[in-house]
Amino acid sequence: MKKQKQPSPLSRLMEYAGSYKILTYLSWVLSFISALTALLPLVYIFFINREVLEVAPDFSRATSIVHNGIMAVVFSAAALLIYFGALMCSHVSAFRIGSNIKRRLLKHITKLPLGFSDEMGSGKIRKIINDSSTAAETYLAHNLPDMAGAVGTPLGMVVMMFVVDWRFGLVSVFPVILAFLCMGKMLGPAMKVDMKP
Repeated sequence: MKKQKQPSPLSRLMEYAGSYKILTYLSWVLSFISALTALLPLVYIFFINREVLEVAPDFSRATSIVHNGIMAVVFSAAALLIYFGALMCSHVSAFRIGSNIKRRLLKHITKLPLGFSDEMGSGKIRKIINDSSTAAETYLAHNLPDMAGAVGTPLGMVVMMFVVDWRFGLVSVFPVILAFLCMGKMLGPAMKVDMKP
């Protein structure tokens, strides 16, 4: 008999979202875009530094410093606004999911025998309901958008380094690959064996 695949915890949470599910996905996209946008000020700061070094010591020839500085500030503000939009979407969706979880749990509790409430205690039941919905809200409102941003930042950095100077990008990516290999070695199956008492 073929074993039925269990849905992931995230897909089970999305069952409570209803039409608000799209806001959760939109928050991931916006958080990813915000992470990429937050890197653009670094590009403009690089342009400022490069121009200053190219014209030194005659700094009067550095004519793009003000423009590049303004663009760095504009993209910093844009990254904040986009991230704010991501959090707005994620919070609206998370609160809807949290309230639907509470509603469904309370509906289920009303169908249980009266002895169940006496045995468990109303305070304990209320705590379980509140803790469950709060944990889901925190995960959906903050953790998931932050994970999308955490993916966007290193990817954007790698692309940015290769676009600015491919040699610099190559030299910078090598330590990252080495770090991932070391982390994989440290956190792999061998570590699990080593950690056993």
